[in-house]
Amino acid sequence: MDVALISDSHIPSREHEIPPSFRERIEVADHVIHAGDFDSKGALADIRHMATGLTAVSGNIDPQIGLPDRATVELGGVTFVVTHGTGSPRGWADRVARAVREAADSSAVGVAGHTHELTDTVYEGVRLLNPGSVTGASPASRPTMLTAAVEDGTLDVAKHEL
Repeated sequence: MDVALISDSHIPSREHEIPPSFRERIEVADHVIHAGDFDSKGALADIRHMATGLTAVSGNIDPQIGLPDRATVELGGVTFVVTHGTGSPRGWADRVARAVREAADSSAVGVAGHTHELTDTVYEGVRLLNPGSVTGASPASRPTMLTAAVEDGTLDVAKHEL
């Protein structure tokens, strides 16, 4: 199963659209995970239109969108706990790892955005993924996203930058 992981679209306040090559990756994925900060109901509708399946959470600028703060989804034998990661960049990893432990066991993978920094790391035994900003919205210096091949409980993540 191919999964596209994106976050921090910030459309229309900071950027106008997702780059075409990233749109293509989203459209061909079996499932899309968006870690919040869509910025508008229109941006959410656009992602829903592109995605075959979607797991999405609200970011700190999305209170009107009606998404949960946290979501858990099992794909290809891997459990993903999705949250935005809102707060100071300094405590991001701790907040996201805590959210994973509260929602699932430590074998689950945390997916969060907020910092706009492309990240694939292990923090206190929990794998954390941050796709950065799919549009390159400030403070990011470029558009980024992650894709993952998920099968039989294994996860192979690839980073994509423009």
